[in-house]
Amino acid sequence: MTEKNRTFPLPLSSVTDQGARKATVFKPVATPQTATQNAARHAPPQYPAPRAVATPSKSHSYALERAQAPAAPPRQSALVSDGVRRAMVQRIARQGVKDPLVLGAMDTVPRHMFMDEGLAPQAYVDASLPIGHHQTISQPYIVARMIEVLRNGGQLQRVLEIGTGCGYQAAVLSCVAQEVYSIERIKPLHELAKANLRPLRVPNLRLHYGDGMLGLPQAAPFDGIILAAAGMEVPQALLDQLAIGGRLVAPVGVRTQHLELITRTGKAEWTSETLEDCHFVPLRPGVI
Repeated sequence: MTEKNRTFPLPLSSVTDQGARKATVFKPVATPQTATQNAARHAPPQYPAPRAVATPSKSHSYALERAQAPAAPPRQSALVSDGVRRAMVQRIARQGVKDPLVLGAMDTVPRHMFMDEGLAPQAYVDASLPIGHHQTISQPYIVARMIEVLRNGGQLQRVLEIGTGCGYQAAVLSCVAQEVYSIERIKPLHELAKANLRPLRVPNLRLHYGDGMLGLPQAAPFDGIILAAAGMEVPQALLDQLAIGGRLVAPVGVRTQHLELITRTGKAEWTSETLEDCHFVPLRPGVI
């Protein structure tokens, strides 16, 4: 299927050192956020423990960053322990996510740090949870699944996320891509994401406040674009900001939604593939 052209802008608000561009790269990573109906019958092979790839200067693992950051409140419950997070990743793997880099990223990013303290004990259940302003943090499986599809076993250089929310998916993306740009249209959520990400000191992530439907033309082209909200169709502006050969993963639909993979195959050509059912908050224009 061939689609029409689209374009989109972006606002600035940097979470980290502007000069740093290298992503923290880990051996394994995890997938996306939806209600899961495709649990795999066979558990995939064991994946190695995540580790940071050695680079000359600025790539750090989250474990290192947490050690250097101001001390976070101690965990008060076994429900937010590393073991519980590992169990979440094993569950995602059983549901069908096989990319070890994605699984490693899911194992690395502490999901409980991106939600209200009262909900932290539920951080590693396979469900979306409220983050305020009628928005949610995506289901762990769906986060991993979408990123796995976006990556397709290759290397992601520059990725755009539409819908930062609390910042969790952006943090996972920063483990698998060299540069990540994320746009949020709701100002309090944009500020919340900055506050959540600040202790992690992610050097390859840029947050922007603005209309995600317009994209970020000043940083385009992107070899990957991922949407965390569902519309009737993908905005043309976003399709236009895909590099040729780039992939876009988005939920599409209103009451009944499905994940859609769009690949740009030429200057004015895109192909589309329907994936599994999902459920996301609606994609809206403008800023608030």
